[in-house]
Amino acid sequence: MNTYLGLQDAVASFTGHLLAAMFPNCFGAEPPAGDWEEKVRLERALGRTELLRAMSYVSSGPQQSAQWADALEGRLAHIEELIRTDVDAAYEGDPAAKSREEVILAYPAFAAISTYRFAHELYQLGVPIVPRVMTEQAHSATGIDIHPGASIGPYFFIDHGTGVVIGETTTIGEHVKLYQHVTLGAKSFAVAEDGTLVKGGKRHPDIGNHVVIYAGATILGGSVRIGDGAVIGGNTWVTSSVEPGETVTLSGQRRKKK
Repeated sequence: MNTYLGLQDAVASFTGHLLAAMFPNCFGAEPPAGDWEEKVRLERALGRTELLRAMSYVSSGPQQSAQWADALEGRLAHIEELIRTDVDAAYEGDPAAKSREEVILAYPAFAAISTYRFAHELYQLGVPIVPRVMTEQAHSATGIDIHPGASIGPYFFIDHGTGVVIGETTTIGEHVKLYQHVTLGAKSFAVAEDGTLVKGGKRHPDIGNHVVIYAGATILGGSVRIGDGAVIGGNTWVTSSVEPGETVTLSGQRRKKK
């Protein structure tokens, strides 16, 4: 019997250390003797130690664990760049945000999206279990459920956030803003002859660039495309594609942006 005791602790630990290395003024302990460069180096080292511990639960051996850890570390600069665009999107897109530090420390979207950014890279590498553990920990803490398989572009913001669900095969473009209780889900599932669900396949919608989706909207289906610049009104139910620049309202009316 495989044992995964300690995996969740290792996942939470390496995620925390990597964020502390990226944002040393917001997370972790005070730097030794005020040396911020040393703090970043130490956080990265601790992050790698805990990352290797997490990988050991799901890898075929130390060599594969190290390969996965090396691959993630090679992407950290890219991940940090993406996360900083998400912080910018929140700060610039919410008039209540007084500083980027407030976004980092207080906004549930930051915790959920930054964790997703790490988990997505591991998912792309084919690491089992760990990416889901990561995003489910964020889900438990924030109420925002982002599957690590989803593909999300830069400058992504979820305002308020509680109840948001983003499915595995969702794609989201740049500068997209979601509000609370938005679902980007599957309309139906393929069923095999024995009655079991068929795994894989495109099940969730594609969201274009500069799209706004208001609270309570539900968008379902792998063939659904929300065009660039579209606005999806609150509490709408969308199961067909929306043209670029189109606005969808609860009354069922659709109108093009003037």
